[in-house]
Amino acid sequence: MRELWLLRHGETEWSRSLRHTGLSDIPLTAAGRAEAAALGRYLAGRPFALVLVSPLQRARETCRLAGYENALVDPDLREWDYGDYEGLTTPQIQAARPAWSLWTDGVPNGEDAPQVAVRAERAIARALAATAAGGDVALFAHAHILRVLAARWLGLPPQDGRLFALGTASVSTLGYEHQARVVTRWNLSPSA
Repeated sequence: MRELWLLRHGETEWSRSLRHTGLSDIPLTAAGRAEAAALGRYLAGRPFALVLVSPLQRARETCRLAGYENALVDPDLREWDYGDYEGLTTPQIQAARPAWSLWTDGVPNGEDAPQVAVRAERAIARALAATAAGGDVALFAHAHILRVLAARWLGLPPQDGRLFALGTASVSTLGYEHQARVVTRWNLSPSA
């Protein structure tokens, strides 16, 4: 009964202002660094069979501040590529495309939900291989990739990631109940 621990990065200027932050390498704010430290206190050096982290600095810094400096960088955990909508808020996008939804429409010159799901499924496979060897796995990443990953864990289409809200520096876990894949914790805030 091993678990996948999903750990979202701490606050950035863009996450605070609700701007789509995909491949832009935005650092943590002071509040984000404090959230990452609180995450570390919550985890209290918990041992993991494997710790994977997105290559983007906001996730790597959160991982480091949480006490996991030897994490392996996994490019599949990078955030959704927002293409032409990088740095924009949903209301700004909807001013030009009123019915637009990231989950169903994707973005021009970026990714759509099924493309993100391919990366999420590879990360799940990598994590399951490590849990089979014994121990939980920690994934330090971003809101949308982790939401898609949770949907795929449950066998849902990637678009159903829209149903899983995820705050900064949050803790969520995926596991099993009677051999069925389930969500065991979701969107816990260690700094609350």
